[in-house]
Amino acid sequence: MSTQQSKQSAVGPVSERSKRPVVIGVWVVVALAVLAVIAYYTRIGAVSDRIRNPEVSGAPRPADFPLAFPHVLGIMQTLLVVSFVVEVTVLVLAWRRYPRHPVLLMAIAVTLLFWLDPFVNWAPYAVYNPQLWHLPEDWPWVSLSPTVEPFIVFFGYITFYLAPYFPAIWTLRRIQARRPDDSFVQRHPLLSLAGLIFVIGFVYDAAIEMFLTRTGIFIYSQVIPFGSVFAGKPWQFALIWESALITMVMIPAGVLLYRDDTGRTVAEKLAQRARIFVGRPALGMFAVMFVILNIAYVGYGASFTIVKATKAATSVACPWPYPEAKVYDPQGFYEKNGQPGPYYVGLWSTWMSGQPDGRPTVQAPTNQGPCAPSHG
Repeated sequence: MSTQQSKQSAVGPVSERSKRPVVIGVWVVVALAVLAVIAYYTRIGAVSDRIRNPEVSGAPRPADFPLAFPHVLGIMQTLLVVSFVVEVTVLVLAWRRYPRHPVLLMAIAVTLLFWLDPFVNWAPYAVYNPQLWHLPEDWPWVSLSPTVEPFIVFFGYITFYLAPYFPAIWTLRRIQARRPDDSFVQRHPLLSLAGLIFVIGFVYDAAIEMFLTRTGIFIYSQVIPFGSVFAGKPWQFALIWESALITMVMIPAGVLLYRDDTGRTVAEKLAQRARIFVGRPALGMFAVMFVILNIAYVGYGASFTIVKATKAATSVACPWPYPEAKVYDPQGFYEKNGQPGPYYVGLWSTWMSGQPDGRPTVQAPTNQGPCAPSHG
């Protein structure tokens, strides 16, 4: 019996080791296939007639962004591609050592939120620089984005939406260790964690987005004047609205990972209570994560859809900084402020934007308004 057990113990590790090159090979093939698809479909510039301004050649920039520097787009995209490769490598290695770990499942669920990105660009008027590497502008769902749907957002989903959880849970654990059992952080750990993620996520988002808008990576073409910073500039930013609402995704991503005294995460307990994929706890936990995150992300986009429908975002980024593309002006605010055309309304510019009859007729001023070329 001992001899047979020794043979089995010897065979097990050898068998596992023999599978490793196969697993690695599969991941390499998948990675190369993804890169090949990206390379094949990648576009640069305003290529499609849907957004291209035929009156402009090249990519002139009428606005000098404060933090722009030579080759900023190429450097930022290269760094993000490198970070994405590092993220995937870390995930693969971590999965081999800690298969089906909740943090790894959450990282995958967060990354898959990319499918909603065109909608959450449309809702808050997030207009990306057409010179970024992007998907074809005429793809049906992709074309919902005001200008282009860049790859840069896909590369940053994990580090953006999941990152605030780690300093927040570290801080919460340190506070709990110093507080008595009847303290708020002990009695309400989920609320405490949510509050910490809100504060950390707010600051984190504001720092990242204000840097990116001030380098010209993207802009918010329209914002609510109240609660925004640099209103009317090309790098205007809806500080209170954007940085607060974006935590609607960060908070559930962190709270679902919280472990109680039994060592089970909130996502795992919800999956067990709902009897989702009974017998497949990891799959059930992932399903809960994916569904809740998608609901939260749609809620974030819906919040800005309300802003869009009420036409509260009246401050436009002047001047329009990407003249190789038509001016994205679905509600006529750019034209009202004297920005020369041509204009285009994009998709969902009727009832989804609170204007069933489409873009209103605008009495454009002649060489007047903050966006007029002769202004200032």
